[in-house]
Amino acid sequence: MAQTKRKRQTKHRGNAAGVVESRGRTGRKPTAAEKSGNAKEIARAKEKVDRRDLPPTWRGAFLRAMFAAVLMLGVLLGFGISKPNQAIALFPIVLLLYVPVSFYTDQWMFRRRQRAKARGGGGSKAASR
Repeated sequence: MAQTKRKRQTKHRGNAAGVVESRGRTGRKPTAAEKSGNAKEIARAKEKVDRRDLPPTWRGAFLRAMFAAVLMLGVLLGFGISKPNQAIALFPIVLLLYVPVSFYTDQWMFRRRQRAKARGGGGSKAASR
């Protein structure tokens, strides 16, 4: 008969009083900043990186184009706008056209945002968010 519950991978670490004692740190050695207690500040600084401040990538453009092409395929097939063979044949064409459009649009937006930040925070709230 097949096993229904997953087996434990570690021992239960409670003692007779029910207190669980910590094993301590396992894994990689902490960096000097982590040892000095600045780890929380480092983690917060890493979290605060705004994605709009990162340059666009072809991978991101491809994933966005794939999402749009699948959505288009679903609409064409779902509403019966075209025959399945035609819709499937249109899929790679839309994908190939949308990838560079998506990348260069992202690049234009990125450069625009960087220029606005260099001027002194941008003029509008929308550009600085």
